[in-house]
Amino acid sequence: MSRRALITGITGQDGSYLAEHLLELGYEVWGLVRGQANPHVSRLRKHIGDVQITTGDLLDQGSLISAVERVRPDEVYNLGAISYVPMSWQQAELTAEVTGMGVLRMLEAIRVVSGISPSRTPGDGQIRFYQASSSEMFGMVRETPQNEKTPFHPRSPYGVAKSYGHYITQNYRESYGMFAVSGILFNHESPRRGAEFVTRKVSLGAARIKLGLATELRLGNLDARRDWGYAGDYARAMRMMLAQDSPEDYVIGTGQTQSVRELVEFAFRTAGLDWQDHVVLDAKYTRPAEVDLLCADPKKAREQLGWEPGVTFERLVTMMVESDLRLLSRSARPEDEPFSPDHW
Repeated sequence: MSRRALITGITGQDGSYLAEHLLELGYEVWGLVRGQANPHVSRLRKHIGDVQITTGDLLDQGSLISAVERVRPDEVYNLGAISYVPMSWQQAELTAEVTGMGVLRMLEAIRVVSGISPSRTPGDGQIRFYQASSSEMFGMVRETPQNEKTPFHPRSPYGVAKSYGHYITQNYRESYGMFAVSGILFNHESPRRGAEFVTRKVSLGAARIKLGLATELRLGNLDARRDWGYAGDYARAMRMMLAQDSPEDYVIGTGQTQSVRELVEFAFRTAGLDWQDHVVLDAKYTRPAEVDLLCADPKKAREQLGWEPGVTFERLVTMMVESDLRLLSRSARPEDEPFSPDHW
């Protein structure tokens, strides 16, 4: 019999790639959404294939228990979150509730439905749980590169909420014996990335200017450096973590960094443009507390999971710019694409 997976955040970038990957492996895939009227569900099915939908909300404990009871999954992937870092300052309390407490609610739903308690540990057929942790938990980094033992120092409400989710996942693993793991994923991008994220903002900006739809692109800190990889590669790593004999946390990244300036330069060159003719620095896009450098040490994932990234930074940026040129040639509105930035 095929395995059954339940994915929160299935209408977002990561959820769509994970659903594709699991379907290719023969899984029965379910997505958790906040309402059946969500317009992104039909678009998701059109692009991804045979995905089944159940309703639930990371803010509502009862709805999560009902969803887990209804689906009876073998694996739960908790990707749902308010994941845009700048927005986490504007909606700090909601970020804490969804991105942080939402993890606790999903773990509790699995525990309750499975009948797990301090006196009753899970059996061999227990539900396996994946939590989408983030490199933003490292924040003001203590060492470079960052590995599974590097201390956290988050610099945004998003990073703080993700740190809570990471530790509560660890706590349920150690307290109840649940198969619960966290993937500490560094920045992972794709043509499906929300338009508000800097990589997609740059690829869309270059495409708009190339097509004569804009003349400039306004950005903040060009010196910040990130470890950027391809989201499809990182979806493979999520499933690998739940396929292990024992639950452990893993850092996932390329081990290489590029600055925002390098990202901009390469994207504009791909579009046949000189970025210095069009990019304008704007202080309003600077974070209140900046994270200057994030770089992964994926040694554990490479040695224990056998995971390696398959798409280079240059190929990733080329893929995104070419995709946005095609998208904007059809419509001036990137919101017409099938995947939603609001995916919790």
